[in-house]
Amino acid sequence: MKISNTKEIFNSMEKALKILDFLIDKKAESPVILEIKDITYFCDYFVICSGASERHTRSLYEEAMIFSKKNKIKIHHCEDDLLSRWLLIDYFDVILHIFHEEARKFYNIERLWRKAKKIDIRAVSYTHLTLPTN
Repeated sequence: MKISNTKEIFNSMEKALKILDFLIDKKAESPVILEIKDITYFCDYFVICSGASERHTRSLYEEAMIFSKKNKIKIHHCEDDLLSRWLLIDYFDVILHIFHEEARKFYNIERLWRKAKKIDIRAVSYTHLTLPTN
């Protein structure tokens, strides 16, 4: 995938919140943001959510790709599981993990990253963030 040369318009927290907000609108299940910047070097946040079925998981992934491109959120790398069990979009400083609910239970990355700070998405106001107009 080609890396975009457009200037980033969000800091990493804003980006994570915007992506998560979009996915919640698409009925993503069990959304979580983990702040990992103090325990690793490769990114600041994990955005984690689940789809209810393989079709829903695939749809969340494809729609997130379209949303990102439309809103000039740079994508560094994508991982596509043909079975739609664990799909990943790497935004440099934010990594989006979209799981089928069974795969999420199996891999349990929230437990693996248990030292990460879990962001209370209900307490963070991000409705003031605006997306660029084309």
